[in-house]
Amino acid sequence: MPETPEQYRQRMFALIDGKNPLKLLAAAPARLAKLLKDVSAAQARKRPAPEKWSVGEIVTHLADTEVAVGYRIRAIAGQPGTPIIGFDQDAWVTALHYDQREMKKSLAQYRAVREANVAVLKRLTPEQWKSYGNHSERGQETLETVVKMLAGHDLNHSKQIERILSAKK
Repeated sequence: MPETPEQYRQRMFALIDGKNPLKLLAAAPARLAKLLKDVSAAQARKRPAPEKWSVGEIVTHLADTEVAVGYRIRAIAGQPGTPIIGFDQDAWVTALHYDQREMKKSLAQYRAVREANVAVLKRLTPEQWKSYGNHSERGQETLETVVKMLAGHDLNHSKQIERILSAKK
């Protein structure tokens, strides 16, 4: 049975385990680059199973998610109460041809957009952190919640990449 939006939120929160989510966000690109350092293009494209994403597809998902979340951060900070539309991650994998995108370019995109997003987040006032958007699937989410979920999302996919890479050894 698929998890509910609340179960997903709680799973992402549990992954950050009380750590500072902004620090986790800032450190994530370097951590991911280290994890991917010795991954060849062929390894990056190999799916662990027919319905599972490859390492390269996961990295591209992280990069595109960063763009989407960057917009959400700006929309919520600039227009509190704004609607936030969810997206079908599996549809993006297919429609945006993740299987054809270069992992190293996706990693560079992820790093650049993450650095820009962290810079925006560091300038927010305490009141802005409490601003919220209305997510189409998960309901009201503050910027604080968005950031915690994004930090958990990073950790979730880093662990997924680690599992794929360790299975290939």
